[in-house]
Amino acid sequence: MDVFFKRNGAHSFTATQHTSGAWNPEEQHISPTLGLITHIIESDAQARGHDHLQVSRISFDIYGVVPIATYDYSVEVLRPGRTIELVEVLLTYGGRVIVRARAWLTLEVETASLAASPFPALTPLEDMEEFAGSSVWPGDYITTLRAYRHQFEPGRAHFWLASTVDLADEPTSQFAKSAALFDTANGMSVREDPRKVAYPNVELTVTYIRKPHTPVPGITPQPVPQDPVGLPWQAGDVSVSFGPTGLGTTHTVWHDAYGPFAVVTQSLTIRPLR
Repeated sequence: MDVFFKRNGAHSFTATQHTSGAWNPEEQHISPTLGLITHIIESDAQARGHDHLQVSRISFDIYGVVPIATYDYSVEVLRPGRTIELVEVLLTYGGRVIVRARAWLTLEVETASLAASPFPALTPLEDMEEFAGSSVWPGDYITTLRAYRHQFEPGRAHFWLASTVDLADEPTSQFAKSAALFDTANGMSVREDPRKVAYPNVELTVTYIRKPHTPVPGITPQPVPQDPVGLPWQAGDVSVSFGPTGLGTTHTVWHDAYGPFAVVTQSLTIRPLR
């Protein structure tokens, strides 16, 4: 299977052409990069013997354009602890910060008897239609995706999404692969034609309810697309909002076959194109 990133050293990865797009095909789509950073966070915790902790939240601050190139990364524990810690990852290119990510990790404890969520159910899969993101967005990254969608209105949709390209040329978890899809939500139901209005996000924050793609006791899994893509399908309930002064947000509740597992928000900068 093709990959988005290839290991290039102890603290370095090289992006492949599969990461290109969507605002500019000569640049990288940030979505796979966020999955790579999640892999780095997870691998670092395991290497330090802290895999009894689970990722609760990650905030990704995107400093600017991400070239399709080789990147270095560093990891620092900002707030060490046995049950709670704060970890920072810096992804750099030519000594310049590309993405700064901070992750809260918290102790894993048994709360199955308390588990519940009021988020509404998704539109049934049989009421969705196949959606080709490449009909809206340029770049190779979009062509690596398979999707089904039910759009209520521009900027509001339910969808199922999967990648046909793996995250990296080394073992990566379903948790990290899942995160590589999060940024895609901003383009799954466009509020305005991206050829007329740009609305890239300057950050993305994910808050987890539970680890995705793991069985939940007492929950019968719902049907998922059966296309043989080789990687897990996950679904989103996305709402895109534009304000009157160039601000906006994309809010997505992410689901797997067992229901909602995370909430993702993206802060947008809205810029009409002239």
